[in-house]
Amino acid sequence: MLTTLEAAELPADAIEVGRIADAWGIKGWFKVLPHSAQPEALFSSKRWFLQAPGAAAGVFRLPIREAKDHSDCIVACSEDVVDRTAAEALRGARVFVPRSSFPTAGIDEYYWVDLIGLDVVNREGVKLGTVRELLAAGPQTTLVLAAEEGGVAVERLVPFVSAFVDSVDLAGRTITVDWQPDY
Repeated sequence: MLTTLEAAELPADAIEVGRIADAWGIKGWFKVLPHSAQPEALFSSKRWFLQAPGAAAGVFRLPIREAKDHSDCIVACSEDVVDRTAAEALRGARVFVPRSSFPTAGIDEYYWVDLIGLDVVNREGVKLGTVRELLAAGPQTTLVLAAEEGGVAVERLVPFVSAFVDSVDLAGRTITVDWQPDY
């Protein structure tokens, strides 16, 4: 089925946002398991890029007619997916959307993908590490920093909350925090 879709290249700013789990209904709708608890990018983008599972996976463009919340997943449909059989053929495909199609984040809101790779420094200018990943830990998000001290890899965890985060400078690729290296 994927080969009947338009072949494409992933945009330079493509971000993986989910995976197609299965068909939904008989009219070509399909279930998507989003990688985010707030999958606005799936709703705002009218074109998705699919990468089929497997070694010979190609990339295909899929125009999206509609996407909506449904229970614990997203369901979507496309003019190019006409029935259940076509939707089943999408199973396992990774879903990418261009970062440029993400909705604009609000004040003091950030997409995790934009924070990964930023340097974290404290108020004294001491570099604590680089954001390797983020963890959702109950009511707060935690920055996981990778650093090296004396030739030894060090991991630091810094809560991403206003009590500890002074500023986020996406253009300058820096997060300033009220945190010490020995915490």
